[in-house]
Amino acid sequence: MRIANARMYSVNDAAAEAWRSLLSWVVARAEVEVAVIDYPAPQPLPALWAREDLGCAFMCGYPISQSAAPPAVLAAPIPSPAKYGRRPEYWSYLVARRDGPVQTLADAFGKRLAYTTPDSQSGYQAPRALFAPYVRERGATLFAAVVGPLITPRRVVDAVLAGDADLGPVDSYAFDLMRLHEPSRVEPLAVIAATAPTPIPPLVGAPALPVAEATRLTRALLSVGEARELASVRDALLLRGFASASVADYAVLRETALAADAMGYARLA
Repeated sequence: MRIANARMYSVNDAAAEAWRSLLSWVVARAEVEVAVIDYPAPQPLPALWAREDLGCAFMCGYPISQSAAPPAVLAAPIPSPAKYGRRPEYWSYLVARRDGPVQTLADAFGKRLAYTTPDSQSGYQAPRALFAPYVRERGATLFAAVVGPLITPRRVVDAVLAGDADLGPVDSYAFDLMRLHEPSRVEPLAVIAATAPTPIPPLVGAPALPVAEATRLTRALLSVGEARELASVRDALLLRGFASASVADYAVLRETALAADAMGYARLA
């Protein structure tokens, strides 16, 4: 028996329930022996991704780009809001309190920056690439403090709302799901900047997932967008459907990280 999980985009109870419904539909349609499991924070995502019985779970693109033994990439989600352009892409929002000291990107320097984990593209590597060009003019230490690891985008939001950090990066798709299901929670926050679009985290299986099972799961995922019975689930997940994806799609994340290294900004500081 293999496992499936959507922890990365289960930003609240409503989203988590919708993902369970969608993944249950996918594994049934694919006719594979996969159990949809819970894997709540703060359990470490790298431990989930390393499981030999991984059948269908979201994985950040950055560790995929770094792996010598990458997972079996099944498909990538296409968020439904128009700004995503019907593409399996996303970016990081830099969010701050509307009534706080950070109103523009220029205000961020010298303040307190929250982050998720260094192995996160949206919560660490994307903002590192955004800030790297400023090292030449401001020095390698850009912030008064970096606050983390906070593990999840939701905890970054919580830190900014609580005043424990002045700003932080949040996965755009995760933030949109928060805005859909908990508008009052994120209403005090403003987006002050956004990173460049990159390939969105895909659903993957373990490297040794048999090709026949991977193929059936991919076919089922690619049919999600046309399934009438999933209309309400797609609405709850701001999901148009899924697109084909491959390990090669995520190589750009490694290249971007190396470029930030070359600018002398090897870590958020």
